[in-house]
Amino acid sequence: MDISLIVGWVVGIALIINGIGMDKLGNFIDMPSVLIVVGGTIAALIASFPFKTLAQIPKHIAIMLNPKRYDAEKVIDTMVDMAKTARKKGLLVLEEQANGIKDPFLKQSIMLIVDAMDAEKIREMLESEVSAMSERHDQDVSVYEKGSSLAPAFGMIGTLVGLVNMLKGMNMDGNGSNSIGKDMSVALITTFYGSVLSNLLFVPMAKKLRLRNDEELLYKQIIIEGVLSIQAGDNPKYLEEKLLSYLSQAQQNKILKKRSGGGGSGNNADS
Repeated sequence: MDISLIVGWVVGIALIINGIGMDKLGNFIDMPSVLIVVGGTIAALIASFPFKTLAQIPKHIAIMLNPKRYDAEKVIDTMVDMAKTARKKGLLVLEEQANGIKDPFLKQSIMLIVDAMDAEKIREMLESEVSAMSERHDQDVSVYEKGSSLAPAFGMIGTLVGLVNMLKGMNMDGNGSNSIGKDMSVALITTFYGSVLSNLLFVPMAKKLRLRNDEELLYKQIIIEGVLSIQAGDNPKYLEEKLLSYLSQAQQNKILKKRSGGGGSGNNADS
């Protein structure tokens, strides 16, 4: 589990509270401000997105906390093993292996080359599916990006509400309302709430989803290139090096070092 998001929230809140001071924390608790900023942001999100999109928020949080949904190293190993099998026994043998694969995209990709479809058609079909997936992810991320812009906006609305009430209560003859302090606190605290909600909650969540999207895009790009290389009859050693090149140098070194030390696949460190 990737708990960096939760750690970031906890540390951020702790630092803010420490900066305020425990003895003054009560000064920053104001229900009208909460209703304006939090309530207004939620209401605007409901108005902006269909319920089926908003209902996916718990699923999004689970995705943010799970960094191992798409294991690039494992899928590269799978591609290399299939390349070895295909060179020895032919592409049709891969159908049996594909039936045992749980990942729908990987299974579909293998079945396309088993069915002897044209390589360009396979690439076009799979890349179109990846593109459609990316568009769906963009809509999911847009919920949090929208929230990051709405929260400060409602903070400003709260500021205007507080200022209007304060000015309405002022009286130049000295008989004005004694609610000026309360109204001014609403004006300032709503801006505070909006900034915290935007920068500590929505922005990190949007960034996490973007990272998970990038991980899935890389994973599926590796699959596309892998199955097309298998169909072309590429050497498994060449295929492995080709697919590893999609990873960062640090990831490549880590994988090669692990394989060299453990002797799991017999690859050398200079693969």
